[in-house]
Amino acid sequence: MVIAFFPSGALAVGLAASMVTYLGGVTTFRLRHRLPLIPALAAGIVVGVALFDLLPEAIELGAAYYGSQLLFAVVAVGMIVYMAMDRGLEALPSRYAVARRHLAPASLTLHSLMDGLGIGITFHLSSAAGVIMAIGVLTHDLADGMNTVTLSLAANSSLVTHRWLVANSVAPVVGVVAGMGIDIGDRGLAPLLALFGGAFLYIGACQLIPRGLAANRSPSTAIAIALGMAFIYAVLRCAQP
Repeated sequence: MVIAFFPSGALAVGLAASMVTYLGGVTTFRLRHRLPLIPALAAGIVVGVALFDLLPEAIELGAAYYGSQLLFAVVAVGMIVYMAMDRGLEALPSRYAVARRHLAPASLTLHSLMDGLGIGITFHLSSAAGVIMAIGVLTHDLADGMNTVTLSLAANSSLVTHRWLVANSVAPVVGVVAGMGIDIGDRGLAPLLALFGGAFLYIGACQLIPRGLAANRSPSTAIAIALGMAFIYAVLRCAQP
């Protein structure tokens, strides 16, 4: 069996990431009516993931190959491409524009897949490096599940949202399995992280933050956004070796 070839540690981390992601999403399902500031908190988390996780990692991995200026240009491309897709889907006839509802949760699911790829690739190179990578992923997977539910519920039913949560929860395991069999290297991974960083900046700054401020105009909304960013910064700092 192919899975038997993979180190048990990598698969265990992938399964743990799946469970943590699902837990974060289910918790958001149950508390969304009691905690109206969850969308604002999710907005801060998404922006925080872009600023403190994706972009620094892209620069760290790819600066030697591309230079930091080119990578920031890729970030801009990621924002523009996501914006074009978002606006383009909205402009389609109604029977096709429904696809726009799935764009944001699909982006988060692809991000979770890339997290799993990162775990698989680093475990393939070194178990010690894989453990460090896994700690970083696990610390924000709870937020990944929360963000998936928050973004999907804004446009979809609870049933569809739960399906996206399941897809997001499964994605890390799929990524781990795929990552153990491939090696795209730092040169290939860096621009992908930069692209996702741009997309996450658009989702957080142009979709979630305006939505949170419109739903609740009290100062607590801005505080929740700041707390979301601070949370991601703190957990990533704690995960660093």
